Amino acid sequence: MKKKVLIVILTCILLIGIIIIVSYAVGGKKPFKDLEPSEIVSATVRLTPPDTTIQIEEIEELTRYLNDVVIYNEDNSYTEYSGQGVIFTLRLSDGTQTEVMGYNPFFVIDGVGYKTEYEPCQALSAYANRLLNDENEQ
Repeated sequence: MKKKVLIVILTCILLIGIIIIVSYAVGGKKPFKDLEPSEIVSATVRLTPPDTTIQIEEIEELTRYLNDVVIYNEDNSYTEYSGQGVIFTLRLSDGTQTEVMGYNPFFVIDGVGYKTEYEPCQALSAYANRLLNDENEQ
């Protein structure tokens, strides 16, 4: 009887371990989840097309969009796609510069492409286009 209970307990522990490993491997990561607006000294966005660069004034709003981005496995096949890319250049308070591109269904960080969750990347792209429209209205 004790042997059966021990086997059931060990089987449950093994299954829980497998579930944790699979969820970690398959689950997405948020590379900018801890990014704070105070860490960004300046930011620009370049939209291609139309190949226009805009200085971003509302760092807090940009940070909220970046915090939500979810990436999955590395995938550089974004180079085979056509469409509009929104390229954000972030100058950070630690002196580094990071370039990220929203290019649904991809998100590119310093030249390395990843599959991404659709909605947050689409929101980032819509944000960049809203900045472009605001710029054109002025």
